Amino acid sequence: MTAVIEDSPYKQQIPDVGWWAGNFRLTNLSGKLLGAHVAHSALILLWAGGMTLFELSRFNPTQPMYEQGLILLPHLATLGFGVGAGGQVISTYPYFVISVLHLISSVILAAGGIYHSLLGPEVLEDNPTWAGFFGYDWKDKDKMTTILGIHLTLLGLGALALVAKAMFWGGLFDPWLAGGGNVRVINHPTLNPFRIFGYLFGAWGPEGMAAVDNLEDVVGGHIWVGLMLIGGGIFHILTKPMKWARRILIYSGEAYLSYSIGAVAYMGFLAAYFASVNNTVYPEVFYGSVKAIETSAGVVSSRGWLVTFHFVLALIFLLGHIWHALRARAIEAGFDFKNGDMVQAPRVNRQTGNLATVVSSSDLTLKFLKYLPIYRPGISPLSRGLEIGMAHGYWLVGPFATFGSLGLLRNSNAASLVGLLAAGSLILILTIGFSIYGTTTFERQQEMYPRPATVATVPRVPESVNSTERWSEFTEGFLIGGIGGAIFAYLLLSGLDVFSAIAINSL
Repeated sequence: MTAVIEDSPYKQQIPDVGWWAGNFRLTNLSGKLLGAHVAHSALILLWAGGMTLFELSRFNPTQPMYEQGLILLPHLATLGFGVGAGGQVISTYPYFVISVLHLISSVILAAGGIYHSLLGPEVLEDNPTWAGFFGYDWKDKDKMTTILGIHLTLLGLGALALVAKAMFWGGLFDPWLAGGGNVRVINHPTLNPFRIFGYLFGAWGPEGMAAVDNLEDVVGGHIWVGLMLIGGGIFHILTKPMKWARRILIYSGEAYLSYSIGAVAYMGFLAAYFASVNNTVYPEVFYGSVKAIETSAGVVSSRGWLVTFHFVLALIFLLGHIWHALRARAIEAGFDFKNGDMVQAPRVNRQTGNLATVVSSSDLTLKFLKYLPIYRPGISPLSRGLEIGMAHGYWLVGPFATFGSLGLLRNSNAASLVGLLAAGSLILILTIGFSIYGTTTFERQQEMYPRPATVATVPRVPESVNSTERWSEFTEGFLIGGIGGAIFAYLLLSGLDVFSAIAINSL
């Protein structure tokens, strides 16, 4: 990759980073970046096809599928390929055909990736021509929302493809049919919105979406999701970003990367939980017992591998999201990593007792303080409040739940719920205190003469919160973020046993 762009006329736009940065060197070379994406798609298809053939070569139909270390064959069986009554594999030919189709597709995409990486233009110009349709500029907000709309539309078509498989192309495996399950066509998917969206609010069980126990609801949910994705895609294609989106979001290649891998991390955690507790979409006959990582024989089941890897990879993606989000925000605020920008060490002001120490005045301490949410520049008051609130709400639930479980609630399962209520109450009290502080402080500052400048050992609070209106936005964000963080912590505590088993098995 380095050799390809060594003599590039756009060399000044190529970040000066090492080979380990991967495609980050291609951020501003849209043509090369397209080639890398197409090549990655080819690798994914190559892995899927090759791995399916590998699993097929060692598959033993006389043993349970979940005890053979298989990942792809259980998914194909769940889709109704090659299985019959009781989940028995009656034909492996569909698996062979699917693997070969993936391999052929990977070759075609590989050719496209090589072309765009070696022969195609380095930058795709954004103009009215057919080729220009694929050109873009990261800062072009209108183009970015169009690209988002296209992606949403394609995701919607993918969801509807599963619906077509369930209703018209052979059906899906239903584990709840008599005799251990069988493949059936889903003729009457659930379209009632109250039934479908009730899963989001725990109306049909504390597991949320993972409480689904029939294929009619599964297929109906995919119909709703597919239509919403396509509708949202068309909306984004035809419209421009709204004012709040232009104000809050950062429009850069690294910011889009952080958004994307953050979404992947969220879906990874959700998939890990869903696969660990659900027996309808992940039948036990193919994946092994629910809420268990190993089989009775002490072998890690297909469900165990699936859940563990989703959880571990989601954690890695979450860390990547945080890293790239911090970088994107810092760059947007004018921080130059090459120049080593940092908060300057303060001078000693003996009259105020402000003495610089090795800790308080070190570059590391000041750099850390500068990027705390309250000091970090380039953030709106609402976003600043959301970030601080989420952190406080998340960590406050644990102490309340722990002390509750050690005290009066030691023989009850309600400690986590009480912890949530206590944390939410404290967040509310803090919000009221913030509101009173902002009302009195900033109104009084407007009536007073400017104070003389003083030396501080910490960065100054940004001007974006130094008014009554802006502080009010900060307070609102703190309340919403705090309650949201507390709820998220409560959900984690509620499923602590499952996540503990996953974490232990992943070590």
